[in-house]
Amino acid sequence: MTNMPAPKKILFYVQHLLGIGHLRRAATLTRNLVRAGFDVTVVSGGQKIEIDMGGARLVQLPATRATDLYFKVLVDEEGEQIDDDWRQKRANILLDLWREVKPDVLMFELFPFGRRQMRFELLPLLDAAKTDDHPPVIISSVRDILVAQNKPGRNDEMLSLVETYFNYVLVHGDPDLISLDQTFPHTSRIHDRLFYTGYVVDQTGVKGPSGAPGEDEIIVSSGGGAVGTDLLKTAMKARALSSAKNLTWRMMVGATVEDSVFDELSSLAPDGVIVERARTDFTTLLMNCTLSISQGGYNTVMEVLFAKCRAVIVPYAGGLETEQTLRARLLAQKGVLQIADEKGLTAEILAAKIEEALSGPPATAQIDTNGAAKSVELIKKWTGSAS
Repeated sequence: MTNMPAPKKILFYVQHLLGIGHLRRAATLTRNLVRAGFDVTVVSGGQKIEIDMGGARLVQLPATRATDLYFKVLVDEEGEQIDDDWRQKRANILLDLWREVKPDVLMFELFPFGRRQMRFELLPLLDAAKTDDHPPVIISSVRDILVAQNKPGRNDEMLSLVETYFNYVLVHGDPDLISLDQTFPHTSRIHDRLFYTGYVVDQTGVKGPSGAPGEDEIIVSSGGGAVGTDLLKTAMKARALSSAKNLTWRMMVGATVEDSVFDELSSLAPDGVIVERARTDFTTLLMNCTLSISQGGYNTVMEVLFAKCRAVIVPYAGGLETEQTLRARLLAQKGVLQIADEKGLTAEILAAKIEEALSGPPATAQIDTNGAAKSVELIKKWTGSAS
């Protein structure tokens, strides 16, 4: 009897600070990696969120979150600003986990192209991995568009970290829509270790049959984070001005939104409007709905395109964020969705965009949405696991 080789082990680090988009994309990747036979440990440093990891082990670090749109102030689970003792504790926990797992692959969501605030724990981990007798394959898993850097030297710093520590960079996007060099000017310097995967999309949504969740509904979502409440309030007002005013409108409130805000939204909801927390079957709602109204986060936009539903996108543009607006505009230029600016948005403006979307074609774009499978294929190749 032939002994089967032990599955390759992956340690996957993800830190969400404001919304949960980074965690959701990491979870989609993780589910695909587990199905492909990898032994995955996900280590999360953000607020604890119930999310399907497909059977992977999930290790929750002492959580931190940002209190502002610029990510300048990070607080712990008690709302206290993190200090050096807290940082050292987290760094030690992460190193202990590395020694326990002994992974074949060490993967980082976004870093070093973001999450600079977490260098206190990530650089010691990278040093330990790089100098180990059996160093792992070190991978950065990054979305298609980076936040524009407004401080001199930041892009140089990112480049230096990639060149020093990382074997590969997985770019979860399609260069036919936007290539990484448009938001990271040093791309040519790392072209030999940079691989486009296509967009990572949760493809678990189910279409129909009659009576399926979301059928004949307007689905309004504000992402998984604490921003977007204004969009939900504006959508409630826009309903009465819309030709879809007799349909059910379902308002999806982010998982980390405070109960007081949820209660306020519930109290504002007229008849025909349902207010509820984000659901695990969100992708199924999109597959069956009449229209999606949402912010422009990576995951939601790609799920909208995969579901081929009509859509109005209101890109979040707070703080330093430029990513949602850029992606939405590129897609709007292809005629696949309607876009409304967050700044100055009124019920009247949103209602007009809703009418345009309802009278136009469903969202369809000829872009690569096979990013999860391609990522698995590449990691198999790099670890010698390819069949």
